[in-house]
Amino acid sequence: MGIDTIVLSIFVGIFFIGTILGLVYFLKVKKSHENIAFSVEKAEKIVEEAKLQAESEKKKYIDEGKKEVNIYRNQIEDELKERKKQVSEQENKLDSREESLDRRSTNLDRREEILNEKETRLDARKDELDQQMTKVEDLLKEQEDKLQEIAEMSKEEASKIIMDEVRQNMALEVAQYIKDEEEKAKVEVKNKAKNILALAIQKYSGETASENTVSTVSLPVEEMKGRIIGREGRNIRTIESLTGVDLIIDDTPEAVVLSSFDPIRREVAKKALEILVSDGRIHPGRIEEVVERCRNEVEMDIREKGEEAIFETGIGKIHPDLVRLLGRLNYRTSYGQNVLKHSIETAMIAGKLASEIGENEILARRAGLLHDIGKAVDHEVEGSHVEIGVELATKYHESKEVIDAIASHHEDVAPKTIIAVLVAAADALSSARPGARSDSVENYAKRLESLEQISNSVKGVESSYAIQAGREVRVIVNPEEVDDLSTITIARQIKEEIENKLSYPGTIKVTVIRETRAVDVAK
Repeated sequence: MGIDTIVLSIFVGIFFIGTILGLVYFLKVKKSHENIAFSVEKAEKIVEEAKLQAESEKKKYIDEGKKEVNIYRNQIEDELKERKKQVSEQENKLDSREESLDRRSTNLDRREEILNEKETRLDARKDELDQQMTKVEDLLKEQEDKLQEIAEMSKEEASKIIMDEVRQNMALEVAQYIKDEEEKAKVEVKNKAKNILALAIQKYSGETASENTVSTVSLPVEEMKGRIIGREGRNIRTIESLTGVDLIIDDTPEAVVLSSFDPIRREVAKKALEILVSDGRIHPGRIEEVVERCRNEVEMDIREKGEEAIFETGIGKIHPDLVRLLGRLNYRTSYGQNVLKHSIETAMIAGKLASEIGENEILARRAGLLHDIGKAVDHEVEGSHVEIGVELATKYHESKEVIDAIASHHEDVAPKTIIAVLVAAADALSSARPGARSDSVENYAKRLESLEQISNSVKGVESSYAIQAGREVRVIVNPEEVDDLSTITIARQIKEEIENKLSYPGTIKVTVIRETRAVDVAK
């Protein structure tokens, strides 16, 4: 083999190797371009998928935002409805207050007319008194001249005699005038008393009335008020319609006020609302179930209280309807005093009084326990509790002594039996004792002491005694210093002093007693 052949072989080998290397390089470059193209295509797909996913997320967030906007819009609409309701209630209250002010203005105008009429009468009376004083002066002058002429007295001595006589005559005339005016006032007051009492009851809104017609239910959280009201007020309407009680939901924190003149309904509503609040499930169906259950529980409690009262007083067998009515008295108060407890106390006192004087103790207890039975339904039946009690006792065939005690325990009629007198006394003792009707012993004693001090400070009074738990004061006057007509003046004077210096519930009767005794001793 020659050198040329070897060189040619080398060149051929180099060319072949270069061709292979070029081919490999070309294939790598082509593969690289294909990879780049695939990566670009994949990147474009990822970008497209990201755009689609972004659009989906965007749509999702937009939908959620719309839902939240709708929720907030509904909440705002509910708040606006509630605000409109509150504004409407405030407008109604303002209208009621405006009507009340108009009525008060009318009453004030009427009172002003009455005062003007009284002022006119007083002016006429003053003119009459002036004329009488002129006549008295003329008479004094005439008597003065005659005395000086006949008795040869000095002017000072004659003046003293005449003034004493005139003073006595004027005192008698004033006392007689007061007595006549009081008689006229008694005639007028019967016509005006009903209107005045009706107006006073209408205007009065004191603490006692509030306590006797409302109950308060505490709430765990303030949000519970919204659940009690319910959607569009359906829950509160259901409670009010089923119980007959008004629910007052105001700005009082964590509390709902129940208002009703019927204490039984108010107790049922209170128990039901406490259960609903504690349970948390508040809807019309649940409300109806709980109210019915509470009504049955209260009814059972009423009968149990009545049976306990009968057992405690030991009066024996009694009609089942009267047992239930006695139980209802447990939810009735009078001047802050529980009527059932007052009736039991009256029965026990009447029984003790009867045993002391040898009367039928069991009958006295029975009459004492039933004396206020009419108060169990006096807000449902027309008439006073005395009239209702007499009708109930007659209906259930109680004895004549029990009926007489019910009819006469407030002196509406004269008592016909000893039992009736004992029950009236026991009733007064139970009601008037210190602490029975939300009055402290200190205030009670202080009022009695003040009554006697005021009475004793009047000239001519020998002694005075506060009786009937401070509802009456008996005044004993000196018969040598005070005549019969002057007792009227003293009674009026004491009455005015009491009105000006004391604060007291109800009325205080002033009785002035003038007594002359002639005493001699036989030896």
